[in-house]
Amino acid sequence: MCGIVGLFLKDKALEPRLGEMLTSMLITMTDRGPDSAGIAIYGGETAGRTKMTVQSDTPDTSFVGLAEKLGTAVGGAVSMSVKSTHAILDLPAGTTASARAALIEIDPTIRMMSRGDSLEIYKEVGLPKDVAAQFELSKMSGTHGIGHTRMATESAVTTMGAHPFNTGDDQCLVHNGSLSNHNSLRRTLRRDGIHIETENDTEVGAAYLTWQMQNGATLGQALERSLDDLDGFFTFVVGTKDGFGVVRDPIACKPAVMAETDQYVAFGSEYRALVDLPGIENARVWEPEPATVYFWSHTAAPTTTEKAA
Repeated sequence: MCGIVGLFLKDKALEPRLGEMLTSMLITMTDRGPDSAGIAIYGGETAGRTKMTVQSDTPDTSFVGLAEKLGTAVGGAVSMSVKSTHAILDLPAGTTASARAALIEIDPTIRMMSRGDSLEIYKEVGLPKDVAAQFELSKMSGTHGIGHTRMATESAVTTMGAHPFNTGDDQCLVHNGSLSNHNSLRRTLRRDGIHIETENDTEVGAAYLTWQMQNGATLGQALERSLDDLDGFFTFVVGTKDGFGVVRDPIACKPAVMAETDQYVAFGSEYRALVDLPGIENARVWEPEPATVYFWSHTAAPTTTEKAA
């Protein structure tokens, strides 16, 4: 099962409402995934700074003094804002690797949810409406975002097993489906230095795209190559700093629908996730084609790349 939503805003006037609209879409997909939920929000970039989202099951103790300790470790000012079990760390640019290494020494129970200049990820176990309320997701603003409601089939119901997964700076992925070759691919990626936290097959898909891009591929090229290298059935929605992309496997047995207006591009596992969006009655609505890469960016024209099944 699982439910995926995504929203890419073309109209800056809608940016204060990004969290509100994504949250409504996410909650609508509860029937497809009641075990856990998560959302990735892009926005709020600050020149010369970067961010890490971290999580703790004991935030009242684990987050005490954390910013000061990390500031000493990375040699620069670090600030922190806490939202329930998550904290957003504001770091000097280029220090996420050293901050991550320092976190292991400071408190190995603190887990990284995301890293990047504009990306924040919030995810927890529980019904989507409860996770959304826990982090006040409806109040968040941004340029684009993706979300996921999970029905666990291949790994335990845990915070770390929830989507989205972040495996590269400002890169994240949500997934509906199942990969059959994720164990062998996980071993290959780890040998090549790609950090993978969990046994979830979706994180392997995210790590695969990161690995491809680290080796010179564009996101579009990485998504195209996934059609050859990933076995199984899948729908991926991928976020980057500038936009988001969609790809379905050649069989495309998992449901998906997209809508586009002059104000936004939206994705949902079912059309009912999109019905409350402004102007949806005038949107161009379609089912994304199998084995076809779609990508929208704030810095380039929309891209559609077809590949024979």
